[in-house]
Amino acid sequence: MKNILYSSLFLLAFIISNAQNGFQGMAVYESKTSTSDIKTRLQGNKEITPDMQKMIEDRMKKMFEKTFILNFDKSASIYKEEEKLDAPGQQGQGMRMMSSMMGGGGTYYKNVKDKSYTVDKEFMGKEFLVKDSLPKLNWKMESETRMIGGYNCFKATAVRPVSKSDFRNFKLKKEADKKEGEPKTEEKDKKTNFMDDFDMPKEITITAWYTPEIPVNQGPESYWGLPGLILEVNDGKTTILCSKVVLNSKDKVEIKAPTNGKVISQKDYDETVTKKMEEMSEMNQGRGGMQFRINH
Repeated sequence: MKNILYSSLFLLAFIISNAQNGFQGMAVYESKTSTSDIKTRLQGNKEITPDMQKMIEDRMKKMFEKTFILNFDKSASIYKEEEKLDAPGQQGQGMRMMSSMMGGGGTYYKNVKDKSYTVDKEFMGKEFLVKDSLPKLNWKMESETRMIGGYNCFKATAVRPVSKSDFRNFKLKKEADKKEGEPKTEEKDKKTNFMDDFDMPKEITITAWYTPEIPVNQGPESYWGLPGLILEVNDGKTTILCSKVVLNSKDKVEIKAPTNGKVISQKDYDETVTKKMEEMSEMNQGRGGMQFRINH
């Protein structure tokens, strides 16, 4: 009860203090996706030398550990990967494509007032502008609280469907897990779906921590819908944690949606990615099926 009263009083004070000026904030998030299942497969592959394994793990770290900046006001936000200076050749088309499929690249714009989002994506050398309605999550408010970066946070959970173009939740199947009677790779027909080699859940459980002390309906990526800024979110494999918050800085950032790319819905974009990946699988069939290679 004391927590609820405290949060209500802080919310009232916050609204009054920002009612007459253009409120804006910035939050830095660190995103990390578990790669334990991939590392296990690498260690079990006798053809991969220790040096090759280290190189692959270093590249994986770049794809699965990222820093993002969220700039937000009372109705909209932009979420973008922090720009880093990479060595020449590090950001080829293959790396950009994989980065996009692992949650990076592009600008993610959310407008919680009209419940829409826009995100620019690059895939197979083509630019897409995904425009759609914000996913509505049925958040369940929990009683647990914790401190994150000096802010009092409350726990909330929800279940959401998994996007087919987001490969952070995929899991490589073990041979023993594949369907009984399924032909071995070399015996498969060339039209075999490359997704047969992966486990991709249809739904995942989201655990979020939000703070009413920053009463905006915002969060990282597509997350929103809670009575306070989401400072941490976990979907079972990926954890996104806020490491810094700056409110009402003198340096304002223009919060607007990206405009470059072919306009497409999320459903159509997911289908486009899946289709292209299947085509790549067929092209690589002669070399034993879908090959995920990391360019030098």
